[in-house]
Amino acid sequence: MGELRIGILGAARIAPNAIIKPAREVPDATVTAIAARDTGRARAFAAKYGIPVVHGDYRELVADPQVDAVYVPLPNGLHARWTLAALEAGKQVLCEKPLTSDADEARQVADAARDSGLVVMEAFHYRYHPLAARVRELLNDGAVGTVRHVETALCFPLPRFRDIRYRLDLAGGAYMDAGCYAVHFLRLLGGATTGAEPQVTKASAKLRTPGVDRYLSAEFRFPDGATGRATASMWSARLLDVSATVVGDAGRLRVFNYVLPQAYHRLTVRSRGRTLRERVPGDASYTHQLRAFVAAVRDGGPNLTPPDDSVRTMTLIDAAYRAAGLRPRGSG
Repeated sequence: MGELRIGILGAARIAPNAIIKPAREVPDATVTAIAARDTGRARAFAAKYGIPVVHGDYRELVADPQVDAVYVPLPNGLHARWTLAALEAGKQVLCEKPLTSDADEARQVADAARDSGLVVMEAFHYRYHPLAARVRELLNDGAVGTVRHVETALCFPLPRFRDIRYRLDLAGGAYMDAGCYAVHFLRLLGGATTGAEPQVTKASAKLRTPGVDRYLSAEFRFPDGATGRATASMWSARLLDVSATVVGDAGRLRVFNYVLPQAYHRLTVRSRGRTLRERVPGDASYTHQLRAFVAAVRDGGPNLTPPDDSVRTMTLIDAAYRAAGLRPRGSG
């Protein structure tokens, strides 16, 4: 198999960092095509980033026999539809998080991926950076003893209230856009030694418009009695927080900036009277992710964020919305 030829659905702001620049670092991947709702915008995007083929619409790109894989950075509410269309066309898929609008859609995608034998990878890029593996290693090695409580947060200011991330019809909201990271990392940390999944016990939200959360915090309980809290906001008094804390019966672990560790991060473990501070080297998380995607497609390499994992994350997000008195997102 030669280079993995990737087509982009939508001239999204995230695409240069998430796929175009990483493809320059990964020899076995190349971006060959793009499609957007506005063909003029797609042409301008293609000219700026050296993409040779512009398609008039998404379906043309998905059907292109010169495209092996599709990258989906569309609004949340369109992820499932176009991931399924790509699978039906025989394409591998790298889809931005969250993979779908709700757990029902995630199950549909998981079933379709399983039936097709194709790779679907949810783009939780942080999971592929060595920092995530190091944190998991420390917890598995008993760095803080038995885990008792996990706190995760992703809070940032997004005062552009017409942004699609605030649109209910496109499955927007803070817990979809930012909260999916916080919930995913909470699952990774709390289940590091046992693999157990938590349940939502309660949640509260602050709304931007009816049904659309600008802030949501949910509490969790794991089967062994450990507790957790995952908080997300796009506009609240908690303007900026990208952190995680694990409290065990023998110490505490804290990570600052688990989402983009290549920019800057801190990893601190205080346990048994000692303090460990580390910086975990690595390339951009998006580059690690693309390498993993290519390896999964070409060699059956590990997919750390497959659709079955997405089902578990979306089940918790749906439950958090219900616990906060809101309807889960979703086409239904």
